[in-house]
Amino acid sequence: MSVIVEQAELFFDPGSESLRFLPEGPYPLGSDRFSWVAIQHGAEASVGSLNIYDAKSGVNQSYALAGRPGFAFPTDRGNFVVGCERSVGIFSPMDGSWRPLIDGVDSHVQGTIINDGLVWDGNLIFGTKDLEFKTKKAGLYLWRRSDRKLILLRSDQICSNGKVVLPREDGAVDLLDIDSPTRKVVAYRLDIAAGTIDEGRLVVDLKDELGVPDGMTMTLDGKSLIISLYNPDQAAFGRTIQVGITSGMLEREWQTVGSPQATCPQWVEIGGQLVLVITTAVEHMASDRRVGAPNAGCLYRCITGVLSNGSILRDFLPVFDEPI
Repeated sequence: MSVIVEQAELFFDPGSESLRFLPEGPYPLGSDRFSWVAIQHGAEASVGSLNIYDAKSGVNQSYALAGRPGFAFPTDRGNFVVGCERSVGIFSPMDGSWRPLIDGVDSHVQGTIINDGLVWDGNLIFGTKDLEFKTKKAGLYLWRRSDRKLILLRSDQICSNGKVVLPREDGAVDLLDIDSPTRKVVAYRLDIAAGTIDEGRLVVDLKDELGVPDGMTMTLDGKSLIISLYNPDQAAFGRTIQVGITSGMLEREWQTVGSPQATCPQWVEIGGQLVLVITTAVEHMASDRRVGAPNAGCLYRCITGVLSNGSILRDFLPVFDEPI
């Protein structure tokens, strides 16, 4: 099967080196708006921000956070549930307030912070990363809504990154997960009621691809994964690829010209159409590489031409219902 290759369109420059350093986690906020996180505002920074971009006006609003956010998802009350450093809380863009929800993440180790996550059926699934990117000590967690319990599913990851969930016929779900240094997508049978996962099975092996797998989403038919590859080497463009879940074969590639470190893909709605947004990063770029990557840290889009009826994305990428 031939691979479809296309160039993503450069459409938003965050405008400052702090915001361009490490953008990730785009997430739809209804028509023509989406959020994203600037995980870290520079190589020596210990803080980041939540950002809300309005595609109609071209205005990006940035909200400072007290630490480095790994994920941020909208809630049913107009706030955001944010994983920041080693805690999860409810952040209000209106007044900057923070209400703690989960503490004690990775309390048994040092040198890790919260990274990627997702919302599933009212629950939160998220992971952490070793800040040195070398030791198998990062956690994979389930926060179970039914009893508000934080459950450690794995404690031996290095950089827990992209995640998607697929329902199973037996009532459980498959959690597809990337631990970036392994360059693999592994599917775990997740039993939320029991709070357990199985040993996992290999879904996609990316060892022969240029770059390290970072963020991940899937096609809206649930048949393929879309994965951004973070290429730490000099390159003319970055790559975000589509891979069949059943076949493991490469199907499509989107290129981010002038920005080799693609970090995270996600679906949003712009102009009534479904659009794939891809974030990219400046992080770790020496000056010579930075010159060769003029668009590093910018956001790209791929217009599908598929009309959105407004409910498709919300079913696929839900808001988080704040606990009462």
